[in-house]
Amino acid sequence: MKKTILASLALLGMSCALAAVNINTAGADELKALPGIGSAKAEAIVEYRKQHGNFKSVEELKNVKGIGESLFNRLQDGTIVPAV
Repeated sequence: MKKTILASLALLGMSCALAAVNINTAGADELKALPGIGSAKAEAIVEYRKQHGNFKSVEELKNVKGIGESLFNRLQDGTIVPAV
């Protein structure tokens, strides 16, 4: 029973990790779930979006202060910008 519960929790965690975050609708708390994103970078993403409008592509994240090429490479698979 204990192994079944642990396996279920592990699968649930994996499925949550695989869900992509929509950077045009995510709040700071949701953005903080992304790898390498803490409070300051999450707020910077939200502020960038307020100032510039919705992201046109995930690559636009590189324009946010504190997100360089290395961090972007870690983020791109877990983020989406849905087509309008």
